[in-house]
Amino acid sequence: MHCTHRRRLVIAIVSGGLALLILIVVGLFGLFRGPDKPSEAPRPTPVASASPTPTANPEQPPPVLATTDPELFTRSVARALFNWDTRYHVGLSDWAQVLVDVADTDDAPAVASDVRGYFPAAPIWQQLTTYGTRQWIEVESVVVPAAWSTALEQASAGQIPPGTRAFTVSGTRYRAGTWNTQALDTERQVTFTVFVVCSAEETCTLLRLSQPDRPLE
Repeated sequence: MHCTHRRRLVIAIVSGGLALLILIVVGLFGLFRGPDKPSEAPRPTPVASASPTPTANPEQPPPVLATTDPELFTRSVARALFNWDTRYHVGLSDWAQVLVDVADTDDAPAVASDVRGYFPAAPIWQQLTTYGTRQWIEVESVVVPAAWSTALEQASAGQIPPGTRAFTVSGTRYRAGTWNTQALDTERQVTFTVFVVCSAEETCTLLRLSQPDRPLE
């Protein structure tokens, strides 16, 4: 019960509900609030680029890495968020489910809501399927945002459970597909923040995600 209370308190901090951190939280953690906006998926335009080739995907989405290392876990979460392939006989919900599977039971509904902001809406997914679209990310940096360090310094003893971490991920998102027999690919920079809980005794769990391209700085 005490652990559950502390976990809920962490979510309150992240969501901007604790008066102690209101000046930090409202401006920086308020990114968790507001309506979910489905990912836009405009028709790809041809570009000349040397995009890296994505790793061949299995018939089922690979699970997020089970590890006690918070950075390795965060990198695996990033890949699960952005690496998908419409050519395989698995649906949109299957790709998203692997992220919900690594959320703590109490946090799973909130994580599911966060994850929806990273994946195309169902009608867009169907359109992308007709192009044989595949997507992947090349992670370029994983850093602890200064705002999170400030929040930890401002919090009173016991307000944040041991092992709670925040990492801001930056990288390049690639998409490739075929339009009227023409091979096309696009790329763009992405950045987001992943909140995790890790301990030496238990594997990491996913706490929350920032909105896409609205990370903690």
